[in-house]
Amino acid sequence: MRRLFPLLRPYRWLAVFAAFLALVQSFTELYLPTLTASIVDRGVVFGDTAYILRMGAVMLAVATASLLAAFVGARCASLVAVGFARDLRSRLFAHITRFSLHEFDKVGTATLITRTTNDVAQVQQMVFMSLRLMIRAPLMALGGIVLAVAQDAKLSLIFVAAIPLLAAAIAVITRKGMPLFRSVQERIDRLNLVTREALTGVRVVRAFNRTEYEEHRFNEANEALTETSVRVNRLMAAMDPVMATTMNLTIVAILWLGAVRVDLGELQVGSMMAFIQYAMHIMFSLMMISMILVMIPRASVSAARIADVLSIAPEIKDPEVPVEPEVDRGVVEFENVTFYYPGAEAPALSNVSFRANPGEVTAIIGSIGSGKSTLVGLLLRFYDVTSGSIRVDGVDVRHMSQQALRERIAYVPQKALLFSGTVRENLRYGRPGASDAELRQAAESAQAAEFVERLEGGYDAFIAQGGANLSGGQKQRLTIARALVRRPRIYIFDDNFSALDFKTDAKVRQALRRETADATVIIVAQRVATIMDAHQIIVLDAGKVVGIGTHQELLRSCQVYREIVASQLSEEVIA
Repeated sequence: MRRLFPLLRPYRWLAVFAAFLALVQSFTELYLPTLTASIVDRGVVFGDTAYILRMGAVMLAVATASLLAAFVGARCASLVAVGFARDLRSRLFAHITRFSLHEFDKVGTATLITRTTNDVAQVQQMVFMSLRLMIRAPLMALGGIVLAVAQDAKLSLIFVAAIPLLAAAIAVITRKGMPLFRSVQERIDRLNLVTREALTGVRVVRAFNRTEYEEHRFNEANEALTETSVRVNRLMAAMDPVMATTMNLTIVAILWLGAVRVDLGELQVGSMMAFIQYAMHIMFSLMMISMILVMIPRASVSAARIADVLSIAPEIKDPEVPVEPEVDRGVVEFENVTFYYPGAEAPALSNVSFRANPGEVTAIIGSIGSGKSTLVGLLLRFYDVTSGSIRVDGVDVRHMSQQALRERIAYVPQKALLFSGTVRENLRYGRPGASDAELRQAAESAQAAEFVERLEGGYDAFIAQGGANLSGGQKQRLTIARALVRRPRIYIFDDNFSALDFKTDAKVRQALRRETADATVIIVAQRVATIMDAHQIIVLDAGKVVGIGTHQELLRSCQVYREIVASQLSEEVIA
């Protein structure tokens, strides 16, 4: 929890004020039983009406002050807790967005979601409780004991038996509950993972008729969470009867022994009433302490899980002094690039070298697993090369800021991804200031204008999360249009033409020649027909470059390329 304290700094004075009001509320509540004893023992016994009215007015003023302190203090504590949680979520989300793909894979998306939502909520509740109950409860308990002893020291010996019993019960329950709280959070992670996989992969689940299997997986995760939660709640629920029984027995003992002392004239009736109220304060304070001790383990686990994420240093960092290219042409150079995925024994890419120039189309082709998408990820700096260098306009991408690098690139991913919102918002994702005319031109070039205009609302039509209300080809065309709107120096098309039919593919590529005439275009493709007219084709095999040249040159010089072409085109077309 201490590692998260710096985020409370902007709210420190509001927190101090909330803590001060909690002290005021505690002192006023502790003062009220003394006023009660005074009114009964002096005003009621001696029939002093004026004294009763005077002290009654003081009690009313003290009670009003306690009420105002409680109301304003709770509001201030809420503002601190909510503001802290908001800043913590923002800090956590911003930190996560800087993770490389390796960190996402290592931590897991499901647990990151849990830590950003559920764990932050637990810490938020702990902050609120700290500013209210954690300050008031010990003070009320200690003050109640001191004032009870002041009323009658002998009668206070009852607490010598009651308080250690409660403290022992709280300690045992808390110690057993701590590991269970961590288990609860881990089981929430698992439930989120299973739910997320089942929902995002619903088409695959149904296609393979595995609905019952997924329901079984969900039920297993759900039952595990339920079982652990029941164990925790059952353990914590045991605290209530222990507290209630001890408190009631304490009150019975006070009434019994107090009545004896009143009968002997050793204790006034008002003092006994005040003593009972102090006993109630002490018992309720101990109950509040038990509530705090129930929350502390869970909040501590959540805070540790959040701090663990914040302590992960992203592998991909901007240099301390970023270097900007002197020119902005979009020249891409790979020089002896070798890359190993973390933990891999063999390289995904080995000694890859080539140059992609503006005004030219550079195509990358190869079998599945040959390293095509890895090459693109390195250019975008999703990963850093193991050895060698990648340069854009003469500057190593590791010496540029990530923002400056990616501002030069428009990327169309292999898996079309759209965000919930309108068509217009999605097309403007890479360039928020684009005009409507530019959006329409990009949509026409991507062969998307026709179906967009048929949608209800046209460019203001709503797109569901992930583009679920569009077909695969429609989503792919919109992602191409989104890239064209950006107007960068470098375009990367990562095998995104496979969702298009041959006719649409040809139209899109013809329009792209016009739209990207002055830019560097890198196309990753599986289909030979898509890249036959590229200025240079790079053939990858097992992470190595086995051929570079035009289509005709590679047919003569590269056996791997000939095999790829032969598997897709007839001999007449090849000839």
